[in-house]
Amino acid sequence: MEQSYSQITSLISKIHSLASDFLRSLLEQENLPQFVSSHGNILFQLSQKDKMTMTELAQKINRDKSTTTVLVRKLCRSGFVTRKQSPTDKRIVFISLSPTGREYTKSTAMISKQLNNTCYTGFSDKEKEDVYNLLTKIADNFSNAL
Repeated sequence: MEQSYSQITSLISKIHSLASDFLRSLLEQENLPQFVSSHGNILFQLSQKDKMTMTELAQKINRDKSTTTVLVRKLCRSGFVTRKQSPTDKRIVFISLSPTGREYTKSTAMISKQLNNTCYTGFSDKEKEDVYNLLTKIADNFSNAL
């Protein structure tokens, strides 16, 4: 039994890889652009809030500010987000969804539902809650170790 416990990070990595492949397949079926998961996470975060600073966005997606800047630049070039300087402080740049980005996030809501349904097939509500709580605990353990 101890051996299966020691393979949890490998299993999480495998699930991440399989879920990414599944997501890519769904995006392809819908003729939607295939972004890396961080791009999708940025679009999702911006769909939850009208605008965010680069610092806020970096914190939400758990990336450093320079990496977030590179990701946002690609989304800007692709027409999914806009950058706008703060009228009161020129050092602050606000990022928000463009009309194209808003349409994309509407389209991906259905895909997200399919992803979750596939993930939780055969799970009771209690099992879903337990898995979420246990994985959150693992994530917190790694966050606290950094």
